[in-house]
Amino acid sequence: MIKPIRNIAGRAIEKLWSLNEMERTGGEPDVVGHDKKTGEYIFYDCSAESPKGRRNVCYDREGQEARKAFKPENNAIDMAAAMGIELLTEEQYRELQKLGNFDTKTSSWVKTPSDIRKLGGALFADRRYGNVFVYHNSAPSYYGARAFRGSLRVSVFSDNLFCRK
Repeated sequence: MIKPIRNIAGRAIEKLWSLNEMERTGGEPDVVGHDKKTGEYIFYDCSAESPKGRRNVCYDREGQEARKAFKPENNAIDMAAAMGIELLTEEQYRELQKLGNFDTKTSSWVKTPSDIRKLGGALFADRRYGNVFVYHNSAPSYYGARAFRGSLRVSVFSDNLFCRK
């Protein structure tokens, strides 16, 4: 009986750590939804602009390694994985934008479909002129005003935090 409880407690700690990492890097995570089927609460980074602690990164490791000069220290995909979160998809990014005006001065990498990534591209999004735009760039590019936003799903039962992996 103790082993399953340890496993559940360990997953809860991992999720809390991920939420802390989202906060520590400037994401200001907040609950944006609840999946009634799974019981999971859905957190997105809700900072007004792209999280400051995640800027100046290429899209992924392949893009980072392709840079011949001025390589950034990290990339969005690896950072998100290390934090235990997922990059927002284009659909999730558009959902977020229904909650407020985000990325009006910055932009955020979004999960890029594999067919685009295979051709060397990556997608990012922002809000300008009252509209949400999704653009393309080469995966090795990085900018001081571009980061990434993440999502995290957390289950809560009773008054205790229990998480699904």
